[in-house]
Amino acid sequence: MVERGLAWLWQGSNALATQVDEFLIRFWGVRGSVATPESSHLRYGGNTSCVEVRCGGRLLIFDAGTGLRGLGKSLADNGAADIDLFLSHTHIDHVAGLPFFRPMYGPGNTIRLWAGHLAPERNLNEVLCRVMSSPLFPVPFGILGADITTNDFRLGETLSPAPGITVRTAALNHPDRATGYRVEHGGKAVCYVTDTEHEIGTRNRTIVDLVRDADIFIYDSTYTDEEYPRFAGWGHSTWQEGARLADAARVKTLVVFHHDPDHDDDFMDRVQEEADRARPGTVVARESLILRP
Repeated sequence: MVERGLAWLWQGSNALATQVDEFLIRFWGVRGSVATPESSHLRYGGNTSCVEVRCGGRLLIFDAGTGLRGLGKSLADNGAADIDLFLSHTHIDHVAGLPFFRPMYGPGNTIRLWAGHLAPERNLNEVLCRVMSSPLFPVPFGILGADITTNDFRLGETLSPAPGITVRTAALNHPDRATGYRVEHGGKAVCYVTDTEHEIGTRNRTIVDLVRDADIFIYDSTYTDEEYPRFAGWGHSTWQEGARLADAARVKTLVVFHHDPDHDDDFMDRVQEEADRARPGTVVARESLILRP
């Protein structure tokens, strides 16, 4: 059995200050498809995908779902922000928080937006200008106060957002394409792999190669294996497939992520129990959860 030396804790609402050599992950949105502001979803959270990663003294953000609003509020009182924000793709549940991200409006903030699923047919600036334009949104993307740059890369490229930080990328199986990410720093690796669909009975070798020997593997676990046949072709996977991939890649800790909007807290409690029995140490993501590899 793989040893899992993972430290995790809960934290309050403020953004975390980290040491240059610290590696930290915080979940601000863990839900898939649509936000669920319901009393039955309070323990795990109803915001859509947004994950904060701190390493090398830098702030990396993965996806801009509705959870990004809370992260932006926490950053607003901490001086000028310097941020790299990586999008898995631009379906609405993964960019809905961007127009409400306070650092985008603040002069003195620097934000680099990254996407690998659009080129060569489209580019990220074009897509975000469409999202933030009348009659969809009253504030145009092009007049925001921060210093914002958009960066389009090709799936499979390796990125270097800062010295000592490497971000590997890979293509995922999702409508309109999506990107999986592997962040490496200080001998540790954290992988963010959502939204993707698997083929029954076959391990996705691209994902296995991307997440091999990772300390933390965050995976699209929208469905269970029992539910999956009803949703084939929708572009999502299961926590059981995540466990199979984690075993094949010798991952230390699997994190169940991108919860179905119809899966309430009681359902997710059962997933936690079953996943921990199937692969001890598996974590079901919930808002405000902090992990350290």
